[in-house]
Amino acid sequence: MKRRMPATETVRMALSTLRSNRLRSLLTMVGIVIGNASVITLVGVGRGAQLLAEGQLNNLGANVLFVVPGNTNARRQGVTRPKTLVLEDAEAIASQVPSVKRVAPVINTNQVVQAGARSSTGAVFGATSEFLPVRSFEVAKGRFINAKDVAGAKAIAVLGSDLRIKLFPTGAAIGQQVRIGNQSFEVVGVMAPKGAVFGSNQDENTYIPITTMVNRITGRDPIYGVSLNSISVEARDENSISAASFQINNLLRQRHRILRDDDFVVRSQKDALTIVSTITGGLTLMLGAIGGISLLVGGIGIMNIMLVSVSERTEEIGLRKALGARSSDVLQQFLVESLVLASLGGAIGTLAGLGTVSLVAAVTPLPATIGATMVVVTVGLSGSIGLFFGVVPARRAAKLDPIVALRSL
Repeated sequence: MKRRMPATETVRMALSTLRSNRLRSLLTMVGIVIGNASVITLVGVGRGAQLLAEGQLNNLGANVLFVVPGNTNARRQGVTRPKTLVLEDAEAIASQVPSVKRVAPVINTNQVVQAGARSSTGAVFGATSEFLPVRSFEVAKGRFINAKDVAGAKAIAVLGSDLRIKLFPTGAAIGQQVRIGNQSFEVVGVMAPKGAVFGSNQDENTYIPITTMVNRITGRDPIYGVSLNSISVEARDENSISAASFQINNLLRQRHRILRDDDFVVRSQKDALTIVSTITGGLTLMLGAIGGISLLVGGIGIMNIMLVSVSERTEEIGLRKALGARSSDVLQQFLVESLVLASLGGAIGTLAGLGTVSLVAAVTPLPATIGATMVVVTVGLSGSIGLFFGVVPARRAAKLDPIVALRSL
């Protein structure tokens, strides 16, 4: 009766066979290495994109609602926003919506901002003193716009941190003069760095009183009055966001006498986060699937090499079976060889992927990262692929007839 070969002996023989064919073993592992590295890298980059987008949305402010002109369909189609929001709408929201804490109306336009021989084209915001707390901005030097500036339509400006460096690289900006369009403004403050939101660098913005914006730059619409680009609304607390959104919708529908489609859109930060999370989550899944295809190709490579190995080792298999080896012993040896190739390749690929993710996080704005669970799953998946694709060659080797195999000696 044939005795079962000890597991340690099976592993020893499998490792000895792999060592005797080092070049083939290394080339076989290449597919798994590339596959694992691809999965780790692509998932890490996708996760980084998700974290970057969420971080930028969090910079917009806490408990904030954004009211913008135009309906959802028009905005999806890229239609120019109609001038349906006016300053009186913002004032009505502030005075009539009980769940609202602060309201910050905004007019913005692109202008050339010049200081001496230096100039920069960027967004100029007409704002009120409420803009700072609603949007969670901070002033690094000087001050921001106050109620007196708005009431007197004063010609003062607050510069973003990057814009200050562009216009005044060697000296202080406070008290200096800048020109916006054809108008002169005194710099009274410099904002603290805020970062970018969806590709727009908020540190290159300029802020002036909203009344000054109307009187000196944009003008007053003869039909609509003071048209706004947006209204930022801060709810009293996180639990008041839904109530504030409902009340603002009802108030503006009454003010605009809307019977059918709204001519405005109210969006919360949570709405934007949900949309962004859905998009970036799908992106991460797609990137992971692309990397998984590479891993699958690596598994097919293992199967092909192992099938070739079975053909080349026909005599060895026949001799072992003639000397008493069981079919299960041969099966186990080939499965161990496949598992070792896949697992070792998976480990090397994982290290390469982790290194690439760290490099991306270090040299790009993406906070690329990968969780320990994903690493374990990827390594386990590569080992499973080795077992799965090693079954066919192993079964073929186990079924070889020793008499037929020995005839080729």
